[in-house]
Amino acid sequence: MRLRFIVIVSSALLCAAQARAEIVSAGPAGFNLRLVAEVPNPAPVVWASLADIGKWWDPEHTYSGDSRNLTLEPFVRGCFCEKLSLYAGIEHATVIYAQPAKTLRLSGAIGPLQEFGVSGVMTWNIEPAGGGSRITLTYNVGGYADRPLADWAPIVDEVLGGQLKRLTRYITQGNPEAPKAEGTR
Repeated sequence: MRLRFIVIVSSALLCAAQARAEIVSAGPAGFNLRLVAEVPNPAPVVWASLADIGKWWDPEHTYSGDSRNLTLEPFVRGCFCEKLSLYAGIEHATVIYAQPAKTLRLSGAIGPLQEFGVSGVMTWNIEPAGGGSRITLTYNVGGYADRPLADWAPIVDEVLGGQLKRLTRYITQGNPEAPKAEGTR
């Protein structure tokens, strides 16, 4: 049991050590984020996992409180959507570019940005790296909000950074949750 715990923690640390986040630029009217992670898996596995968003997205960052209500259709005009009830739901973004196992680009203002006069473009690039794959997530947002968009940049960066970590754990371990320290429940 202890060896299993050490392997899980080591894997999580390896994923975390390879994840990098950066606020490329931020100003009153917009921001640009860039997050990068590497996984030992080939691009088709990464692509399939990315599309399986309901299994790795943090439920704390959904409107329904349940990430199983999320879907991501990885084709042009596909929807990154969330079902709330029989006729209620949210379109978080629309797929505007899809090149399987390479690039998925979505257009939409996600989360609380959706209520403002902003637009956002989120791009997931997958490329071979070190016998596995490098995932680069960029999110460019511009427009008008309740305060300068530069103030939103660190918040969105933290949320997307957490999502990328969850995706890498899902890809590498089959579970997006961070391993719990021994002795905690």
